[in-house]
Amino acid sequence: MVERDGPEVIGRRVQRLRVERGLTQRQLAEPTYTPAYVSTLEAGRVRPSDEALKHLAERLGVEFAELATGRSARLVTDLRLRLTEAQRTLATGETEEAAERYAELLTEAETHGLVDEQATALLGLGECVIELGELEAAREYFERAETCLADAPLPVRVPALRGRAVAHYLAGELRYAVYLLESALDELNRGGLHDPDALLLLYASVIGPYMDMGAHARAAQAAEFALALAPQVADPALVARMHRSVARTLLAEGRIAEADASLAKAAELYRQLQIRTELANCHWMRGYVYAQNGELDRSEEELREALTMLSAKRAALYSSQVAVELADVLHRRGKSEEAAELLHGVLSDLSPERGALHSAAAHRLLGIIAEDARDTEAAEEHYVRALSLLERAGAAGDLADLCRLLGDLLRRTGRVEAALDAYRTGLGHRTAPGTTTLGPAPAQPPL
Repeated sequence: MVERDGPEVIGRRVQRLRVERGLTQRQLAEPTYTPAYVSTLEAGRVRPSDEALKHLAERLGVEFAELATGRSARLVTDLRLRLTEAQRTLATGETEEAAERYAELLTEAETHGLVDEQATALLGLGECVIELGELEAAREYFERAETCLADAPLPVRVPALRGRAVAHYLAGELRYAVYLLESALDELNRGGLHDPDALLLLYASVIGPYMDMGAHARAAQAAEFALALAPQVADPALVARMHRSVARTLLAEGRIAEADASLAKAAELYRQLQIRTELANCHWMRGYVYAQNGELDRSEEELREALTMLSAKRAALYSSQVAVELADVLHRRGKSEEAAELLHGVLSDLSPERGALHSAAAHRLLGIIAEDARDTEAAEEHYVRALSLLERAGAAGDLADLCRLLGDLLRRTGRVEAALDAYRTGLGHRTAPGTTTLGPAPAQPPL
């Protein structure tokens, strides 16, 4: 049903179009209506029925929707087509150009009062600025998209909600990101809103925060649900994203061949769709898989490819994150000076509010490199900075490992009590493997 303008607005529009076409009120009204009715309508004193508007639209040579709303169906179709083109521009990695297009389209959608198109443009802008590393701006865009869609069913609002959660996750706010995603999952499943696309998007997105928080059991279960939902989903980009997320749980379980196969599926889909940034992320993840399997030469090759692709497309935050993992591989291959240089460059681009986990990883690795060079003072400084970042984010698994490194350093330098405190802090995060401070798991889908 078309949401029509008020009687006064419609009346003025009818009068303007009638005058432009050189018609009298009688010519416009006949044969179905009277000139007096047209006069009353143009004065805004009567709310015309759909039948009356259809008659007037035919006589005026315009579409019903244009007469009722001031917007032609052609305008809406054209705007949606250009939104799709902007999405393609973003997919091919031209992030800044895509952001400019989305901003123009947002202004146009606001001018014509097209709420759904406004939401689509805001979602696109949110995705653009996430790639550019502007996480606060991303949250604002996603929140505005949610506001536009406030009256829509939850499955329609899920992409905006998920975008906001990802922005919080990348900023190191793991618990809040999980809270947002789990709340949506719980509402969908308890309310019987079993939309496969919405559920798959949420399950694929919650795996990363779960893994970083040490909630491996929940991550594995989310991956299981995602794989079960995938055959019901028609969007290949969404399925590819799922495969990339699931690979992380497979790797944690030691199923390296399966993880690599899952990433290969994702990469092939992204190649077919020509989605450059996501394809770069697949190279990144495969580099991580190879590193965990000790294949450092292959890992370095994949990570360098990912870094080249992301840097070329100015995906600043993701470039910095890949650089940290590449530095780890370089260090393990004996190229510590190159690794340290890369890490110092990365830290200038990262902050506690922007890439907290990878900032912590950079400090951790710089601490290890400093220890290797027997610079214990610099090593301790880097470990303490990393510890602060990880505690704030609640990244339990990484925190426990860092406490061990710091404790060992303090013990070797004769500070036994301080070392014991560091070990106790680490043990506190290891007391219940695979659990977090999260509440009950969300309701499950009927699979």
